[in-house]
Amino acid sequence: QVTLVESGGGSVQAGGSLRLTCVASGNSYPMYCIGWSRQSAGKEREVIAAIEPDETTVYADSVKGRFTISQDLAKNTYYLQMNDLKPEDTATYYCAGNVVADVCELDTGRDIWGQGTLVTVSS
Repeated sequence: QVTLVESGGGSVQAGGSLRLTCVASGNSYPMYCIGWSRQSAGKEREVIAAIEPDETTVYADSVKGRFTISQDLAKNTYYLQMNDLKPEDTATYYCAGNVVADVCELDTGRDIWGQGTLVTVSS
């Protein structure tokens, strides 16, 4: 009943920036424990950032200091600002969340997933 749609991916040179957007639509607002994850060929999916409605955030060490997760709850929209991009950041990026509140960690299971948006970082 809730749909998440990511956008903002593309191709960028190393050291550049991109801002990903995730828009939630449908019922069952708000979403809880919204996380941004990424996956590339040959690697496991990695949850890199998460945010709660109270603005609590958590980041994976691989992106801490470079990426920032944020939200605009009035617009049902979630963002991932990615700075100082590196070739190893190349992946398909997904947003996901839950419709009920519970413990929220990076590895928390999430029920609702978007379709993903591709980010390619060239050297």
